[in-house]
Amino acid sequence: MNNSENRATGSAVAVGATQLERAGFDPGSEAPIALLHRAVDVGLRFKNNPEIFGRRMTTCEIRDTLLTDLPVEPTRGEEVMSEFMDRVLPLCKNEASPRFMGFGDTGDDPLALTGSVLAALTQQNMINQSFDSPSATFVEISVLRWLRDLLGYRNPPVDDVRTVWDVGGMITPGGTTSNTVAMMLAREAKAPGTMQTGVTDPGRLAVVVPKGIGHYSVKAALTWIGCGAQVIEVDTDGFRYDKPELARTLREQGDRVMAVVAYAGDSRTQTVEDLRAVHDLVRAVDSNIWLHADACWGLLAAFSPALRHKIDGIAQFDSITVDPHKIMAVPYGLSALLVREPAAVRSISTYSDLIMQEDFAFGQVTPFLGTKGWMSLKLWMMMLGRGRSGLAELADHRCHLVAKFASLVDAHPRLVRLNDPDLAAVVFAYLPAGIRAGGLDEVGLARVNQLNLAIHERMLAEGHWHLHQFSLPDDLGRLRKGAVVHPLRFMANNPGLTESHMHDVLAYLDHLASDLEEQAA
Repeated sequence: MNNSENRATGSAVAVGATQLERAGFDPGSEAPIALLHRAVDVGLRFKNNPEIFGRRMTTCEIRDTLLTDLPVEPTRGEEVMSEFMDRVLPLCKNEASPRFMGFGDTGDDPLALTGSVLAALTQQNMINQSFDSPSATFVEISVLRWLRDLLGYRNPPVDDVRTVWDVGGMITPGGTTSNTVAMMLAREAKAPGTMQTGVTDPGRLAVVVPKGIGHYSVKAALTWIGCGAQVIEVDTDGFRYDKPELARTLREQGDRVMAVVAYAGDSRTQTVEDLRAVHDLVRAVDSNIWLHADACWGLLAAFSPALRHKIDGIAQFDSITVDPHKIMAVPYGLSALLVREPAAVRSISTYSDLIMQEDFAFGQVTPFLGTKGWMSLKLWMMMLGRGRSGLAELADHRCHLVAKFASLVDAHPRLVRLNDPDLAAVVFAYLPAGIRAGGLDEVGLARVNQLNLAIHERMLAEGHWHLHQFSLPDDLGRLRKGAVVHPLRFMANNPGLTESHMHDVLAYLDHLASDLEEQAA
């Protein structure tokens, strides 16, 4: 390299350093640390805010505010932070607000938040163990073993955990990924070698699900893994499989069925299936059908001796999906797929010379993912901090809150409860003036749906309270048996939730209903 090249290189380095300094990232200064401290303070204040939103805008207004051109010149770190705080953060929804009662969890367990921060800062890559994640790999294995133990799966002694093939599970970003991997396992069990040959007989790769309450991920998974959208829906009774109908369907479909999916807490009412009855029924028809339990919500019952009977039989299923980010105050995203027989995951492994073929390289095990962050650390810290007794207390407290809210709904003259709560959800509808529950005709049902849709739309627009909404078959016949309704759902996942909040949200619904009915008159 000649002198002119040396001068040019030195100049480029100097310019680069100057740009970093201008952006507030001079390694020799306190600025980066101060910026990170400020970010943590801002995030915690956001979590502790009792309001769901700082500001409301329409979708188009948000689009027009935030879709900007990339600036040519660097922006100092403090200015970037201010831009975020002024323009982005006030429009974010805060699930930790006790007024947010509609979906999921709060993500505000202190140790789980600590684990999230430390995972980001330590930058471990779970694809390989020896140099990418020397200790993180074994933290992840511990978490998977804890989850397996809670659900009744057997774990080998620690001395016998010699490879990732001995673990019996994997951490994924969410329940959709976990369910997709479960469907891959079912496909390989039904048609061994499909990973290499491709799908040659899709007619034999259908999956049975309960009608009206199934999660979209199963059907989507089948399309993604080449089986086609072959979902066979079976009627339900009380948000559980109609058992005689399930048996009839399995006999009629014969060799076409590769898997049956049961919900330990469906995604609408959180009703827990009679898992042992489903297991026994399916095995009596065909012992080779893969049994998958979606316990994204039902994991809660595994924590408490008082609730554990609800998931009796789950350990007999071939695979189980759990979503700690839904029920354990763990920040998004974190799911796990667990398998009864650990060696089963060998059927979906792939080889790459970029993934080390070493005993504890999780990159060999987890489909769809290459580089993977240390997602399990936040759960490891949360579970270690709570212990078995703390997890039981969490579950029992939520079920207590749900029972209280259900009693308030039942006592309200214009509310009708559509589910008998198993876990942490109460599904209910607001009745228009002059409408009584039970045996509604088409006109009455349409009025109920119209009012509840309007209530939810106004609730979203105002942003002061939040309850979830979806379509649901009236399986218990509270309005009209089998009719499709659009109810509201209360969730008891927020540790800041009190009985006062329950009374207040019902008073808010009364206000919205009165206002909407006055406008319609």
